[in-house]
Amino acid sequence: MIFLFLLPIGAAFMNYSMPLQIGALDMAFPRINALSFWIFLFGGVLITLSFAAEGGTASAGWTAYPPVTLDTGNNAEPPGAGMDMWLVGVILLGQASIFGSVNFLVTIFKMRAPGMTMWRLPLFTWTTLVTGLLILLSTPVLAAALVLGFIDRNGAGGAFFDPAAGGQPLLWQNLFWFYSHPAVYIMILPAMGIVSDVFGVFTRRPVFGYRSMVLALIAIGLLGFIVWAHHMFTTGGVFLPFFMGATFLIAVPTGVKMFNWIATMWRGSNIFPTAMLFSVGFLMLFLIGGITGVFHAAVPVDFALHDTYFVVGHFHYTMSIAATFGFLAGCYYWFPKMFGKFMNEGLGKLHFWLVFIGVNLIFFTQLLLGLDGMPRRINDYVDNPGWELMNMLTTIGAFVSAAGMMVFLYNVFYSLKWGERAGSDPWEGTTLEWATTSPPPAHNFDSLPEIRSERPLFDLRFGEKLQDDPHYHVNNGHNGNGRGGGAKAPTASTREEA
Repeated sequence: MIFLFLLPIGAAFMNYSMPLQIGALDMAFPRINALSFWIFLFGGVLITLSFAAEGGTASAGWTAYPPVTLDTGNNAEPPGAGMDMWLVGVILLGQASIFGSVNFLVTIFKMRAPGMTMWRLPLFTWTTLVTGLLILLSTPVLAAALVLGFIDRNGAGGAFFDPAAGGQPLLWQNLFWFYSHPAVYIMILPAMGIVSDVFGVFTRRPVFGYRSMVLALIAIGLLGFIVWAHHMFTTGGVFLPFFMGATFLIAVPTGVKMFNWIATMWRGSNIFPTAMLFSVGFLMLFLIGGITGVFHAAVPVDFALHDTYFVVGHFHYTMSIAATFGFLAGCYYWFPKMFGKFMNEGLGKLHFWLVFIGVNLIFFTQLLLGLDGMPRRINDYVDNPGWELMNMLTTIGAFVSAAGMMVFLYNVFYSLKWGERAGSDPWEGTTLEWATTSPPPAHNFDSLPEIRSERPLFDLRFGEKLQDDPHYHVNNGHNGNGRGGGAKAPTASTREEA
């Protein structure tokens, strides 16, 4: 879920949409981009093959805590070759991410169209920038830890994490979480950017507090590097007051973003196509994940809830399903741009409700189980019959969610073959990706409008009218599906005239 879905789908959206949003003809280094893809593909294949290897893949869990990962002689079933394949595969995924982050950063800093200043970047591009910096600064730490773990496992003279040989298991936890907590934001920030862009279109008003959104985004990135040890409160190896305070502090910029999203919808001309539904769903799920995360910032509460199902529920609300809802919003939002066809709205809404109901059945019941004391990583709870109903609801939720995702896959294939054709700007968007054909040509743009703000297409449509009459009311030109029905999208000729 983490390494083979959330990371690559975010990178895919950033690769596709970010160059279009800044008016670039391509990524700065296309060949490095291709190299990044092939390294990632090989690493993903290696991880997948490790399922069939001795011991299976990541048999010590995705956190790979030593000494469970090591053959110390005390483990009943020490991890086999599958664990080594997983370690090498994740190293390759990290290398691909580093190459990709360099490409993102250089593209944003060096390939922007004339007039596209930093304070005119769309919010999704800002999230790409901060995500690229997080990847570049944190992923080498994980790669180093994985290499050291591989050396420990294969008797190559290392004793970094093996306590029997004088190593320090807590060293692994520090290195792992120094990457893995920023990784939460590496996965969630692109989803936040997508949601921001979707709100800016389907509320028919600019995102409230653009600059405060950017500053909050930067603050989240910075604070993400100083809160990693809140995963280690119960180890006794961290300075509790500092990391507790830093964890509380990160809720402030996150709260700013939540407030701004809600303020954007307040009294907006809101339309709810599927992309907007998934964006609102993102807000609701991320709010639950954020509130339950604040619980863990308090050391006494964390001591009580650590390693219970409450942690599992919180973690998945925050990073897994909230991010997934943001990326699904991106699929419905940018599908017409990618393929020149709309996704089916009826199937899309069915998809949303099935998945929304299903994931809440799964993870809200896990929050309740955690509060009731159910520990994670157990496969039998016969001594606690009160947990059976909640676990059954979790299983039902998983099947409902799976049914929803099957509807999504069917919708993709159905829409590719029979979907209604979309124009260059079907949503009446405000950012530059809607100023070219759907799908775009290989060079992205034939021409570009003048860029005077973070919403250049809005300026192109209504700039002169608003200059003549500051009180001019911009009509909601959408029909019931959120598709543009009022002001027309700019054509190549109108762009050239502009």
